[in-house]
Amino acid sequence: MIRVASVGECMLELTHRDATSLSLGFGGDTLNTALYIARCADPTKLAVDYVTALGTDPMSDAMLAAWQAEGIGIGQVARLAGRLPGLYLIRTGDSGERRFFYWRTEAAVRALFRGPESEALLAALPGYDAIYFSGITLAVLAPAARDRFCEALAEARAGGRQVVFDSNFRPTLWSDPAEAQRVFGEFLPVVSLALPTFEDEQALFGDGDAEATARRYRAAGVAEVVVKHGDQGCLLSTAEGLRSVPIPAAILPVDTTAAGDSFNAGYLAARLLGADPSRAAQAGHGLAGVVIQHRGAIIPRADTPTLKELI
Repeated sequence: MIRVASVGECMLELTHRDATSLSLGFGGDTLNTALYIARCADPTKLAVDYVTALGTDPMSDAMLAAWQAEGIGIGQVARLAGRLPGLYLIRTGDSGERRFFYWRTEAAVRALFRGPESEALLAALPGYDAIYFSGITLAVLAPAARDRFCEALAEARAGGRQVVFDSNFRPTLWSDPAEAQRVFGEFLPVVSLALPTFEDEQALFGDGDAEATARRYRAAGVAEVVVKHGDQGCLLSTAEGLRSVPIPAAILPVDTTAAGDSFNAGYLAARLLGADPSRAAQAGHGLAGVVIQHRGAIIPRADTPTLKELI
């Protein structure tokens, strides 16, 4: 059994139905990836746990029940009394433009890897076959917690484990771009597989093209880099050199929410189960292509293809 830990923040999601009513859901980049890994991979061969902190409130209970129903392990979730999950609201304007409003400064995840409730979580991380996290994970952790997390990742990497990173740069989560650049730079030496999106890297580092992004990650010591580039497909950078993997066919998206998260799920699951990078990229493209033909980050379970169907 291959074991994956996905580390990060999942938030409560409120979506306007009309002027006076809302629907309640949940979402988060690393949670989306964990969910699609759990759905597409054979559960007898690959299992995924979500690592985070929640409160002891009914909303946190509901989130955990939903994750379990998806086949995601919840044994590495710290429960913090007096804390609540983060919250965001999506409001769609008359033109269809979506605006996001966040309440997360006191969210439970802000205490992750800081107190005694997280000691067991940190100790368990180096035992996983792969650990997945994102720039959002790093943004919501306190500086001292980041240091402890980085130490656990370094131990995992020294033990031959896969450490997987998607920068997923969100400017509003950082005091300025320089802070994000510095923090990402501190973690890259322990990363073995990077799954950045070119547009994020261009916004943060001013990269001129996907090759520049790939070269920068490789220069930092990342052995395998997959630069996602929307409808242009992705660029692979490995010891064998650079290779572009186009999307199989042009798709008119309904909603691109979680396109990158689902690509990451397909790619990582395929690689962990033995596919080469090109076939894994095809799996990522295939899964993302299905997801963007639905509204919202989480599509109906029955519409989610299996890894066997993707590669």
